[in-house]
Amino acid sequence: MPANIVVGTQWGDEGKGKIIDIIASRADVVVRSQGGNNAGHTVVSAGETYKLHLIPSGILYKDTPCLIGAGVVLDPKDICCEIDSLSARGISFDNLKIDPRAHVIMPWHITLDGLSEKFRGNSDIGTTKRGIGPCYMDKYERCGLRVYDLIHPEIFAEKARATGKLKNKIITEVYGGEPHNIEAIIKEYNEYGKKLAKYVDDVSVLVYNAAKENKTIMFEGAQATLLDIDYGTYPYVTSSHPVSAGVCVGTGVGPMIITNIIGVAKAYTTRVGKGPFPTELEDKTGETIRNKGGEFGTTTGRPRRTGWFDAVIVRHSVRVNGLSSLAINKLDTLSDIGPLKVCVAYKKSDGTLIDDFPPALEELADCTPVYETFKGFSGDISGCRSFDELPEECKVYIQRLEELCGCPISMVGVGPARDQIIER
Repeated sequence: MPANIVVGTQWGDEGKGKIIDIIASRADVVVRSQGGNNAGHTVVSAGETYKLHLIPSGILYKDTPCLIGAGVVLDPKDICCEIDSLSARGISFDNLKIDPRAHVIMPWHITLDGLSEKFRGNSDIGTTKRGIGPCYMDKYERCGLRVYDLIHPEIFAEKARATGKLKNKIITEVYGGEPHNIEAIIKEYNEYGKKLAKYVDDVSVLVYNAAKENKTIMFEGAQATLLDIDYGTYPYVTSSHPVSAGVCVGTGVGPMIITNIIGVAKAYTTRVGKGPFPTELEDKTGETIRNKGGEFGTTTGRPRRTGWFDAVIVRHSVRVNGLSSLAINKLDTLSDIGPLKVCVAYKKSDGTLIDDFPPALEELADCTPVYETFKGFSGDISGCRSFDELPEECKVYIQRLEELCGCPISMVGVGPARDQIIER
């Protein structure tokens, strides 16, 4: 009974959607455990491109149950639009289930997200302004609304009026914004509740029963380790736990059922938004990688910052997640780039070398990357389907990444399509 977790090892956008899709094709159940519609997985299947935000990637397989756990924050308008859009393309939602404990993103969360970012000025975090952080804040302040409330109109109305009154006060008196019409929101959200009610079920029970029945389970992560609220580059992080341990909390299962944890990385590094990025390339090479790799956000469309592969952060991810193996995507993007560099350590201003990722931005700001340089490769490798078919320079590069990260590399991506993968 394999229970696989797929997590990002950098700052997100590592191509998890592709690896998730491959593993989902072999899974009996696919589960999403955290995050919200600030995440995006791009999956290319049978020549079709699917951009998924809240819906688990297993939805492309008609008979595969797709579960959204309690750790997810759900924008009901967004998921209803996603369901309608994918249904129009022939995708079935008969097997979608949403945990009643998942928290609901309300319009005031989106408003507060934007207002708080504006208030921070140049110190803004660079959120997607989709209300994710404020929704998680209400969850821990214990005044949030949950999917259970959403599908019970009387309960929802009572809680929305109480919380909405408080949020309007904050919006108007703290930020000087415009208040929300609470009754109009209740009416609108009641319609979403009617549409989503048929999908609501206890995901914790469903996953536990699947494990007891020896079914193959795949847990898909959103965002990535360096965006984890505790183990990422705080405060430039998300508001949940994208690390492997977050799967157990977000779906209500114990860690003993997990058998395999796969970390996904690019053959280089990218990040969206603000925050430190030691190996960032702000030159022609960085621009070339961005354009060749199509490095623009799935959810926001924002251009991603690009840089060399950073083995320090991936080693951090190997340790924090307890990775079984790594999947390295987009090796093909580095073709014809020229000599390649990999960050193997950081050097502090006093000359001290450190191998481990520092816990605070202030320490990271004092670090510069220490590089190893590798001979580049040229030509089209997108047709390679075995490790032996790769140019010798690619083999040397991948084998050295294994050594530097302290983790076996089980998959190498050489293109966007599902079959453009080398499994080792």
